[in-house]
Amino acid sequence: MASKELLDRLNDAIAREIQVSVQYMWQHVTVRGVNAEAVGGVFKKIAITEMKHAEAIAERLDYLGGVPITKPTPITVGGNLKEMLSIDKKAEEEAIALYKEIIKLAEREGDVVTKRLFESILADEEEHHNQFSTLLED
Repeated sequence: MASKELLDRLNDAIAREIQVSVQYMWQHVTVRGVNAEAVGGVFKKIAITEMKHAEAIAERLDYLGGVPITKPTPITVGGNLKEMLSIDKKAEEEAIALYKEIIKLAEREGDVVTKRLFESILADEEEHHNQFSTLLED
Protein backbone atom coordinates (compact mmCIF):
# COMPACT_ATOMS: atom_id res chain seq x y z
CA MET A 1 0.00 0.00 0.00
CA ALA A 2 1.28 3.46 -0.88
CA SER A 3 1.96 5.98 1.88
CA LYS A 4 -0.29 8.98 2.42
CA GLU A 5 2.69 11.15 1.46
CA LEU A 6 3.02 9.46 -1.94
CA LEU A 7 -0.75 9.62 -2.57
CA ASP A 8 -0.72 13.33 -1.68
CA ARG A 9 2.21 14.01 -4.01
CA LEU A 10 0.42 12.18 -6.83
CA ASN A 11 -2.59 14.44 -6.30
CA ASP A 12 -0.25 17.45 -6.35
CA ALA A 13 1.01 16.18 -9.70
CA ILE A 14 -2.54 15.74 -11.06
CA ALA A 15 -3.51 19.27 -9.97
CA ARG A 16 -0.40 20.65 -11.68
CA GLU A 17 -0.98 18.68 -14.89
CA ILE A 18 -4.61 19.83 -15.09
CA GLN A 19 -3.44 23.41 -14.45
CA VAL A 20 -0.87 23.48 -17.23
CA SER A 21 -3.06 21.65 -19.72
CA VAL A 22 -5.73 24.36 -19.34
CA GLN A 23 -3.13 27.14 -19.13
CA TYR A 24 -1.32 26.07 -22.30
CA MET A 25 -4.59 25.54 -24.19
CA TRP A 26 -5.75 29.06 -23.28
CA GLN A 27 -2.38 30.40 -24.35
CA HIS A 28 -2.79 28.56 -27.67
CA VAL A 29 -6.14 30.31 -28.12
CA THR A 30 -5.12 33.79 -26.95
CA VAL A 31 -1.52 34.24 -28.16
CA ARG A 32 -1.11 37.14 -30.59
CA GLY A 33 1.66 38.58 -32.70
CA VAL A 34 4.02 37.60 -35.46
CA ASN A 35 5.02 34.32 -33.75
CA ALA A 36 1.50 33.36 -32.67
CA GLU A 37 0.99 30.76 -35.39
CA ALA A 38 4.17 28.82 -34.61
CA VAL A 39 4.16 29.14 -30.83
CA GLY A 40 0.41 28.57 -30.56
CA GLY A 41 0.95 25.12 -32.02
CA VAL A 42 3.63 24.40 -29.42
CA PHE A 43 1.24 25.41 -26.62
CA LYS A 44 -1.50 23.15 -28.03
CA LYS A 45 0.76 20.13 -28.46
CA ILE A 46 2.18 20.42 -24.94
CA ALA A 47 -1.30 20.97 -23.46
CA ILE A 48 -2.44 17.64 -24.92
CA THR A 49 0.64 15.87 -23.56
CA GLU A 50 0.01 17.34 -20.10
CA MET A 51 -3.60 16.10 -20.10
CA LYS A 52 -2.34 12.61 -20.94
CA HIS A 53 0.04 12.90 -17.97
CA ALA A 54 -2.88 13.84 -15.69
CA GLU A 55 -4.81 10.81 -16.88
CA ALA A 56 -1.89 8.41 -16.38
CA ILE A 57 -1.17 9.75 -12.89
CA ALA A 58 -4.87 9.57 -11.95
CA GLU A 59 -5.02 5.94 -13.11
CA ARG A 60 -1.95 5.12 -11.00
CA LEU A 61 -3.35 6.95 -7.97
CA ASP A 62 -6.64 5.07 -8.29
CA TYR A 63 -4.78 1.76 -8.49
CA LEU A 64 -2.87 2.66 -5.33
CA GLY A 65 -6.14 3.32 -3.49
CA GLY A 66 -6.19 7.11 -3.65
CA VAL A 67 -8.89 9.41 -4.97
CA PRO A 68 -7.75 11.67 -7.82
CA ILE A 69 -8.20 15.39 -7.31
CA THR A 70 -10.25 17.37 -9.84
CA LYS A 71 -9.15 20.91 -8.96
CA PRO A 72 -6.16 22.41 -10.77
CA THR A 73 -3.53 24.54 -9.13
CA PRO A 74 -4.00 28.25 -10.04
CA ILE A 75 -3.92 28.95 -13.77
CA THR A 76 -1.93 31.95 -15.03
CA VAL A 77 -2.11 32.71 -18.74
CA GLY A 78 -0.02 35.89 -19.17
CA GLY A 79 -0.70 38.98 -21.25
CA ASN A 80 1.81 38.55 -24.06
CA LEU A 81 3.98 35.83 -25.56
CA LYS A 82 7.07 36.57 -23.46
CA GLU A 83 5.02 36.53 -20.24
CA MET A 84 3.35 33.29 -21.29
CA LEU A 85 6.66 31.60 -21.99
CA SER A 86 8.20 32.85 -18.73
CA ILE A 87 5.22 31.59 -16.71
CA ASP A 88 5.35 28.25 -18.50
CA LYS A 89 9.09 27.84 -18.03
CA LYS A 90 8.64 28.38 -14.29
CA ALA A 91 5.72 25.91 -14.21
CA GLU A 92 7.89 23.26 -15.86
CA GLU A 93 10.70 23.93 -13.36
CA GLU A 94 8.25 23.39 -10.51
CA ALA A 95 6.97 20.18 -12.11
CA ILE A 96 10.51 18.88 -12.60
CA ALA A 97 11.29 19.45 -8.90
CA LEU A 98 8.03 17.78 -7.79
CA TYR A 99 8.50 14.79 -10.08
CA LYS A 100 12.07 14.23 -8.89
CA GLU A 101 10.68 14.21 -5.35
CA ILE A 102 7.99 11.67 -6.34
CA ILE A 103 10.59 9.45 -8.02
CA LYS A 104 12.68 9.40 -4.82
CA LEU A 105 9.63 8.74 -2.67
CA ALA A 106 8.40 5.92 -4.92
CA GLU A 107 11.88 4.39 -4.91
CA ARG A 108 12.04 4.60 -1.12
CA GLU A 109 8.67 2.82 -0.93
CA GLY A 110 9.71 0.17 -3.46
CA ASP A 111 7.03 1.30 -5.95
CA VAL A 112 8.83 0.57 -9.20
CA VAL A 113 5.81 1.26 -11.44
CA THR A 114 5.20 4.77 -10.05
CA LYS A 115 8.93 5.48 -10.26
CA ARG A 116 9.03 4.46 -13.93
CA LEU A 117 5.87 6.42 -14.74
CA PHE A 118 7.36 9.59 -13.30
CA GLU A 119 10.73 9.03 -14.94
CA SER A 120 8.91 8.98 -18.27
CA ILE A 121 6.83 12.05 -17.42
CA LEU A 122 9.95 13.83 -16.12
CA ALA A 123 11.62 13.36 -19.51
CA ASP A 124 8.63 15.05 -21.18
CA GLU A 125 8.68 17.91 -18.66
CA GLU A 126 12.39 18.52 -19.24
CA GLU A 127 11.69 18.63 -22.98
CA HIS A 128 8.88 21.15 -22.42
CA HIS A 129 11.17 23.25 -20.21
CA ASN A 130 13.78 23.22 -22.97
CA GLN A 131 11.21 24.26 -25.59
CA PHE A 132 10.00 27.20 -23.49
CA SER A 133 13.58 28.20 -22.62
CA THR A 134 14.59 28.13 -26.29
CA LEU A 135 11.56 30.18 -27.34
CA LEU A 136 12.45 32.81 -24.71
CA GLU A 137 15.91 33.34 -26.19
CA ASP A 138 16.38 36.45 -28.33
